Amino acid sequence: MEPVLIVGAGPVGLTMAAELARYGIPVRIIDRSPHPAETSRAIVVWSRTLELMERMGCAEAFLEIGHRVHAASIRSGDAVLGRTEFGDIASAYNFALMVPQSDTERLLAAHLRSFGITVEREVELVSFAASAEGVTARLAHAGGREETVETPWLLGCDGAHSAVRHGLGAEFEGTAQRDDWILADIRLEGEARPPADEITTYLHRDGPLAIFPMRGGRVRMIAAVGESSPDHPRPAPTIEEVQAVLGQRAGGEIRALDPVWLASFRINGRKARDYRQGRVFLAGDAAHIHSPAGGQGMNTGMQDAINLAWKLAMVAHGGAAPALLDSYSPERGAVGETVLRNAARLTDMATLAHPAAIAARNLALHFMLGLHTVRQRMALTMSEIEIAYAGSPLSAGRHAGVRLAPADYDGPPPGAGAAPRFVLYSADAARGAALAARFPALLEPRPRRPPVDGRILVVRPDGYVGLSASTDAWDEAEAYLRRLAPGGAAEPAGTRTEGTPAA
Repeated sequence: MEPVLIVGAGPVGLTMAAELARYGIPVRIIDRSPHPAETSRAIVVWSRTLELMERMGCAEAFLEIGHRVHAASIRSGDAVLGRTEFGDIASAYNFALMVPQSDTERLLAAHLRSFGITVEREVELVSFAASAEGVTARLAHAGGREETVETPWLLGCDGAHSAVRHGLGAEFEGTAQRDDWILADIRLEGEARPPADEITTYLHRDGPLAIFPMRGGRVRMIAAVGESSPDHPRPAPTIEEVQAVLGQRAGGEIRALDPVWLASFRINGRKARDYRQGRVFLAGDAAHIHSPAGGQGMNTGMQDAINLAWKLAMVAHGGAAPALLDSYSPERGAVGETVLRNAARLTDMATLAHPAAIAARNLALHFMLGLHTVRQRMALTMSEIEIAYAGSPLSAGRHAGVRLAPADYDGPPPGAGAAPRFVLYSADAARGAALAARFPALLEPRPRRPPVDGRILVVRPDGYVGLSASTDAWDEAEAYLRRLAPGGAAEPAGTRTEGTPAA
């Protein structure tokens, strides 16, 4: 099998490459930049991503260097409108882990090297042509050398200006917000500085100010600063301008010191309609970009990669029917749409300018965030553990598509082995083992104990429930597996179907 070609070596591309390599799929990963990220950029790793990193085998490295944040508050000057605790998140990782993107890329690249793969830098995708059998791509190397490669699949993880998306001619639908924003990675001093274990958002008539703590006493500050001319982009702020915004919106005695990165940006909310065209796939910012509100962009993209990688691996190894790949775009497109919508709503709410609207918003927030259920819902949404695939073509039965709680795994996380397999949960171990023997490339051989209600569950390699059926619904379970298996039929015990990848 020729290597799968991954374009883009940010967190999404590195995650994709590492997962495919872990599952024994040959990959090449290229990036036109001569070096990895050197600034902090995306800084939040949320609970669900950490759960999936545990399954990947690299969570511990992130936990060792990350800064743990246990709450998020919304304030108006000195008044706290509401505070959400992350301790209620039903995960071993019930916190936000602050890791600068430069470190995220370094750790993921090291994880990838453990499989013998390194990023090929200063290599650019020039063009490609896809057919039913594969993709022919033309690459340009530093110094002018060009190369033509054949690949079974082309994966575009190359950011908001994706060459892969442009090559597909795919629309990137959405809008750009008119306001400018500033960003500053700084150190804060003073009695009024916000807590070091809390994401703090200040709402102000001139625009919101958000402060994300990082390790070493540093913080990330972002703030909306009004509209500038489209023909004259706002320059990066000075430390004096950052100090002025802090003093005006946060109030009290806070000093901004030691800037290591100052920048300005505008918010775009855009999404590709389809994340797949034949043998070409989009993931991460190549497929969706949105407001930084909630800090979910990088996490959503990495979860795109994890979702696609196990499906590609199963199809490539002949363990599942090619139709399995049809589930990627509906599943991750729906998640991208939700993240885009939620981020836009948060941004619109935070940037209200009319005094009456501001007063009504603050009153409503104070009331709503006084309710435990609302605070819990906010934590679940931010952590991304509530992501589910109820409408997926892979989901069948009551409660299908939901994340299986790690406490119910009865063993290692699904998908943690060297080859992706679905996991069967059944109280009848003998019948479960017999069914697993009929689908050896699709199911782990040993059934696991089900959660307390005793239902038959077929759990995907990413830990989401594919099938949920009653205790004795063995025909239903076999029909579900038959639909996923190569050729649509059960395999004889002790055999394994091999073949070239198809889509």
